[in-house]
Amino acid sequence: MSVNSTSRRRKRRQPWGSGSPPAWLDAMALSLWGILFLKYWLNGKLNILIHPNYMWLTIAAGIVLLGISGLLLFKVIQKLKLQPASSSMGTSAMGTSAQHVTLFPPIWSSSLLVAIAILGFVIEPRAFASQTAIQRGLTDSLTMTRAKAQSFRSAARPEERTLIDWVRTLNAYPEPDAYTGQKVKVQGFVTYPPASELPDQYFFISRFVITCCAADVYPVGIPVKLSQSRSAYKPDTWLEVTGQMITETLGGRRQLTIQASTLKPIPEPKNPYDY
Repeated sequence: MSVNSTSRRRKRRQPWGSGSPPAWLDAMALSLWGILFLKYWLNGKLNILIHPNYMWLTIAAGIVLLGISGLLLFKVIQKLKLQPASSSMGTSAMGTSAQHVTLFPPIWSSSLLVAIAILGFVIEPRAFASQTAIQRGLTDSLTMTRAKAQSFRSAARPEERTLIDWVRTLNAYPEPDAYTGQKVKVQGFVTYPPASELPDQYFFISRFVITCCAADVYPVGIPVKLSQSRSAYKPDTWLEVTGQMITETLGGRRQLTIQASTLKPIPEPKNPYDY
């Protein structure tokens, strides 16, 4: 029995996916991810996935991935051209190639990368909404995992502060009575807290703060007091709220609250997160 026939039988017994993935599959995975990164950048969806400070890194990664996939495809083409001349040596070279241990078979990993990239083209990324804000714990202060400011002064007049400016101001000096009567004009989306926390004439005007990527966003918000039921303003509706600050006791604690005078629906911003 020849050595070649024995090696062929062993190869047939080898389970699918236990060998190295074909180079074209790796090239496809890298090119799909590179194109996906650049697509998100060009259509503006990268804004809801990553902080602007890191966008250049994502764009550069997309270009590099396309470059690497191009090199892999070039090697595949060159190998196909040389294959007839080296076919007699292919079996022996294959038998002496080094193997390394991985959690999943290499071909599975490459196939999974291709499948996830295709899903990225099919499923459009969307910004987080009010339900996520409730799940992650809506608050009127920055999270404990972020560095707290020892002092904060906004150069803007009270009515020119954004929602995040107000939250930072409260973080530095949390006494709500200090801001009572100040004018306010902020933008955000409507969030209904659990029914047991606030009466029916209150909702939160909210925003998500992003520090690195969508995985670490966290919600902040300020209660808004209405003169009628909040049912006229559905959750996730984007509003511009104008009014003045008051102090209310909500959920057993004193909170800075917006006494709304006007509520104007606005379109969802291209970049819905704040920093």
